[in-house]
Amino acid sequence: MEWTNELNPINGVKCKLEDDGLCVLTWNWPVGVQYVYIYGFDLESEIAPEQLSESDLKLFTREEYKAKSGYSTRLERTGGYGFRIFPCLKSAGNQISVLLQQDDGNFVKINTKKARIHYSIKYKKHWFGGKKSVIIKIRSEVYIPNQTLCYVKKEGARPLNREDGLLYRFPRDIQSGAHTYPKIEIHKSDSIGIFLTDTSVSGKLYDLIPE
Repeated sequence: MEWTNELNPINGVKCKLEDDGLCVLTWNWPVGVQYVYIYGFDLESEIAPEQLSESDLKLFTREEYKAKSGYSTRLERTGGYGFRIFPCLKSAGNQISVLLQQDDGNFVKINTKKARIHYSIKYKKHWFGGKKSVIIKIRSEVYIPNQTLCYVKKEGARPLNREDGLLYRFPRDIQSGAHTYPKIEIHKSDSIGIFLTDTSVSGKLYDLIPE
């Protein structure tokens, strides 16, 4: 892949977000351009065009665009996304030249709504001994990295935030859908709360809703 200034630029990029998280991109194709590279990124982590590699880009043809009425991709996370469309020229030897566009005509951004994470905490006291069982259920609209949520155990009262007791991480990433976790044994005077681990980041992406 090499950069060039000899192709006509992209303009008119639009993005439509469906209710199920499917994002459909459309744009105006320049005369003589049959290929584009598509670069999708979180708005907070865009890479400068000159630093992009082919692994960061998706090659898409004009014929595919016509057949599918645009380019579709599913957004698995919430928050701010950006897309840049780069016109390309493929040589007979499959070398790809990419226009280093100087304006933002090839750029569009979109902000997705917060994803909802529902949870429930159920307790079951034992007849004998000083323990009780806890069952945690989580239902999420989207995939959640395992660092996103934590649960906090506190003696004598329900924890009010992630710093109000002993903090525990969930053991693995959480896929979209409903999940019931293996029961946890705690002291009969303890209570558990579920919180976002880092509200400064995750609070912009997720709504945590008790059931």
